[in-house]
Amino acid sequence: MLQIAKRKPNGKVKTYRFPNGMREALLLTKANESRIYQVRTSTLLKTVHPRILSITRVADRLDEKDIWHKHIHGQDYTSLRTYYLGVLSFLSFDTREGSKPGQDISNFLNLCISSNCLLLLRVLDLEGVYKPKLPKNIARLTRLRYLGLRWTYLESLPSSISTLLKLQTLDLKHTYIHTLTSSIWNMQLRHLFLSETHPTRNTFPPEPLGIGIGSSLSDLQTLWGLFVDQETLVKGGLDKLVNIRKLGIACQSKSLQQEAMESQLNAVADWIAKLEYLQSLKLKSRDEAGRAWNIRLKSLKNHINLTDLYLLGCLSGSSILSQFPPSLVELTLSHSKLEEDPMQILKDLPNLQSLSLLAESYVGKILVCNSESFPQLNVLKVWKLKQLEKWNIEVEALPSLRQLEIRSCPNMKKLPDGLRHVYSLLELKLANMPTEINTYKHNIPPK
Repeated sequence: MLQIAKRKPNGKVKTYRFPNGMREALLLTKANESRIYQVRTSTLLKTVHPRILSITRVADRLDEKDIWHKHIHGQDYTSLRTYYLGVLSFLSFDTREGSKPGQDISNFLNLCISSNCLLLLRVLDLEGVYKPKLPKNIARLTRLRYLGLRWTYLESLPSSISTLLKLQTLDLKHTYIHTLTSSIWNMQLRHLFLSETHPTRNTFPPEPLGIGIGSSLSDLQTLWGLFVDQETLVKGGLDKLVNIRKLGIACQSKSLQQEAMESQLNAVADWIAKLEYLQSLKLKSRDEAGRAWNIRLKSLKNHINLTDLYLLGCLSGSSILSQFPPSLVELTLSHSKLEEDPMQILKDLPNLQSLSLLAESYVGKILVCNSESFPQLNVLKVWKLKQLEKWNIEVEALPSLRQLEIRSCPNMKKLPDGLRHVYSLLELKLANMPTEINTYKHNIPPK
């Protein structure tokens, strides 16, 4: 049965936990809908015995009963063509520690491809397999649409990967890949996930070749985990990608090149302003020591599709908050260092369901929630606002609030009296708060 694994701050489901087999089926749904393979018309399979056609999906679960277990893990490489000519999807669930899982997968893939097997493969998902070295002959998988390498801690990709012209999704989250070859930007990708925890430096073709990025990646919709420093080609490069729906950027400033980085931040702001289809934006800015640094943003009023916004870094002022679109559903601010009460600016966002005011997002002493403010807000988080002393909640404010979480606000000695009038509240979480706080006054036991 399908289970909820994790929820978003606004209460919506973020991830599901699938039973065995369902993950595999979902990855192939797109393929089946678009009829991306036709066994009867495939010249490669016309003369193949019907027994071979029975295996179209391989899911390695370390089960010795599976026919492929001995081929992948038992070093039995005989009769590969008997089983793997018609395979469309290969998924591994081998999350064991050590080098053996990666070696097993690498050897199997290399031998299969060398034996003209797996050439019809559409989906290759190795999530969680420790450092599976991709063979150079992966370039022969010309029909591959999805390559998942998340949580593999892989350190490099073969240069031949750029020849996979039909590849639509490349997932490199939680890998150690530090550099992407410039040819990656000539592919026809729609979704590119890079590693946020170990930044991937992007090598672009030299100008004027960089201008071609927009034409080759014109269908790119997801670009997540992008690392930008003073050397990244933003203007005349990345800003050619104008069809992005989901964008995650981590900017890093070096102390000796701050002026150059300011120019880059402005270029990033100009690029974001052009993304009229943008639905989700995560923008972080830090210096080389990991401290929050400046963020530059232009008006987002016209971004009518933008629903999720996450900003980590120092904003130039509170006025940009008034330029957020009414479509926003989820908003997170961190290290913004706002001096003006953000509640007074954000209160009328009609669709806002989740608001997180995290560390140093506000450096003032008083928050005020006016009557009838935040009509749709379900989830509110107030974390590490060290200067905050008082919070006023007027009657009929926050009429839809269900979850409230307050953490590490050392100068906030009491909960707002108006909280007793928030009848919709179901859950109150307090952590690292002064002992003087009396939750029973509001008839709400803390969790």
